[in-house]
Amino acid sequence: MSSRTWFYAEGDKQLGPYSEEQLRNFIGRGAVSAATYVWTEGMSGWQRAGEIPGLIPAAAPRPPGPPVMPQAGYVAASAAGASGGSLSIDFGIWDFTWRTLVLVIGSSFIIPAPWLLVWYLKWLVPCIRVPARPNLSFEGTAMTIVPWFFGAFVLLIVVAMTGSALLNNLMILVQLALYWLFLKWLVANLASNGQPLGLSFSGTIWAYLGWTILSVVSIVTIIGWAWVYAAWTRWFCQNIQGTRRAAIFHGTGLEFLWRGLVAVIASSFIIPIPWVYRWMMNWLASQTELVDRTA
Repeated sequence: MSSRTWFYAEGDKQLGPYSEEQLRNFIGRGAVSAATYVWTEGMSGWQRAGEIPGLIPAAAPRPPGPPVMPQAGYVAASAAGASGGSLSIDFGIWDFTWRTLVLVIGSSFIIPAPWLLVWYLKWLVPCIRVPARPNLSFEGTAMTIVPWFFGAFVLLIVVAMTGSALLNNLMILVQLALYWLFLKWLVANLASNGQPLGLSFSGTIWAYLGWTILSVVSIVTIIGWAWVYAAWTRWFCQNIQGTRRAAIFHGTGLEFLWRGLVAVIASSFIIPIPWVYRWMMNWLASQTELVDRTA
């Protein structure tokens, strides 16, 4: 049985998403006929169910009368979702503020940090809207990252006790490795409608190390960091694998620069920080587009 999710039109309404098993049950009960318009990811537009090979049994009855075409608005939206579209994100300011404070304060006690991080991601990820990927969610568990987290914490204690320069440099490399593992873990645990998306992050740890070094060096140039961050974000998006649509980041260094400066100035007043954060997140999402890899 296919793992695809389906939508179908009933009058002027779009219903779904449903699993293919559910759609076939609807077909068996007559709720979806050969004349019903349906859509799933990978289709260029809405089609009658009877036009899709293998979906409607040959003996399935076809109701009389002209078919009802889905409304133009969501036909266009779904067709756009099939070929691509920009991401978006939205969340309540107060919801963001209290959750972030709980994460920061709670993580200062060390032990709750992995569980708080998962709790935070399970709230934040569904705030992201992805074309043709309804109900985005995060399905990762804290126990996956507990060994990394507490292993790094033990190493940090050892470094502090010994004062070894060698161990201190090793700790920096360990932190970079943990950030890289975090990205892989985050991407791999994204889901839609409760079903894993099967994504993976293919960027190597050496490339990640190179980008980190470049970003640190670029600070010396005062403004060069913005172009580095724009290129780094494009690299990250290009290394998300597991879907026929590629994530493309269109933001430029100049846009990063002036927004970064505004964010720093506004955040110095403390109170605007949540609004600034949402503004930056909205921009980053709007600059990230999903396009067909064959396009």
